[in-house]
Amino acid sequence: MNTSHAPSTTDTNSLAESSSLAVDKLADSVDAVRAQAGPAINRMVSEADQLTRRGIAAVRDGSQRLTEQTQRAADSTVAYIKDEPVKAVLIAAAVGAGLMALVTLVSRVGTSRG
Repeated sequence: MNTSHAPSTTDTNSLAESSSLAVDKLADSVDAVRAQAGPAINRMVSEADQLTRRGIAAVRDGSQRLTEQTQRAADSTVAYIKDEPVKAVLIAAAVGAGLMALVTLVSRVGTSRG
């Protein structure tokens, strides 16, 4: 007695139709997600672009302020040297001597460890 059951044409057609409906539903779901995600992605790209522009502007402004402060410091230094040349030379010599003492101390500590 043969108990195997071969699928009928109706069963095959029904299975194919069900599969086709499932694929169509999946395609519709993907299209719906894509339609919803598109504007969100565009919005995120736009916000990232705005943040980038603001960051660049902030760096540019900071750089300009730093340049202006450096120029004011340089002008102030030149004016001080013109007004007090002897004091300026003495200060420069003291700073130089202090740096040399620091370099000497650091080099001695470095060689005593090695």
